[in-house]
Amino acid sequence: MSIIIKNPEEIENIREAGRRLGEVVAKVSARVAPGVTTNELDDYAEALIAEMGDAPAFKNYQPEGASYPFPCTLCVSVNDQIVHGIATDYILQEGDIISIDCGLTHNGVFADHAVTVPVGKVSEKTQKLLNDTKESLRLAIDQAQPGNTTGDIGNAVEKFVAGRYGIVKGLAGHGVGRFIHEDPFIPNYGKAGTGAVLKPGMVIAIEPMLTLGADDFVVESDDWTLSTSDGALSAHFEHTIIITEDGPEIVTG
Repeated sequence: MSIIIKNPEEIENIREAGRRLGEVVAKVSARVAPGVTTNELDDYAEALIAEMGDAPAFKNYQPEGASYPFPCTLCVSVNDQIVHGIATDYILQEGDIISIDCGLTHNGVFADHAVTVPVGKVSEKTQKLLNDTKESLRLAIDQAQPGNTTGDIGNAVEKFVAGRYGIVKGLAGHGVGRFIHEDPFIPNYGKAGTGAVLKPGMVIAIEPMLTLGADDFVVESDDWTLSTSDGALSAHFEHTIIITEDGPEIVTG
């Protein structure tokens, strides 16, 4: 798949998809508390999206190589789970962290958004991981200027992290819009000035994934959930961005 430049109608629909998705993720995040199950969060997200007249992008999505379709509206990844966590009857505990990753399709286009939130009170070290992962996303988005490259985005994350955290290898940001996953592939590390050149009309999802330990992952027995190889905590933040003549426009913020 080559990089897709979106037309003006698609851009407007992506803006609205992003606005709606931002609302869903904010409302679900506000429900996070000790005693809540990840299934309850998933059911709530699906109901919110249905009320909007839209559809979840992840549910029943089966990319090449997946043994079965993804069964949930949300990817809910707890503690050492990095991405693609499946909702269950797991009861959130005080001190957990949970990544809430959601995709939505509206009028034929897609948006993608993720946040990691604490469950009750977390340690200072854990909160700093969340704060720094969110800050790395902000710095990455700053580099999403027309004429810059995907390498500039990844390099911004890598320079900020400076060895203080693991940057998950093999998982990355991506194009989004006509499909939930499109070119280009956008790693959270790399050399400035390399990779695909960013052009107005491109729509991308930037999503740093940082850990308190290793930079690699294992696939859990459910064939979807990806967890840190050493059991270290992981945080994940993501926004859908339109590349405009004037710079990056966050549509899921």
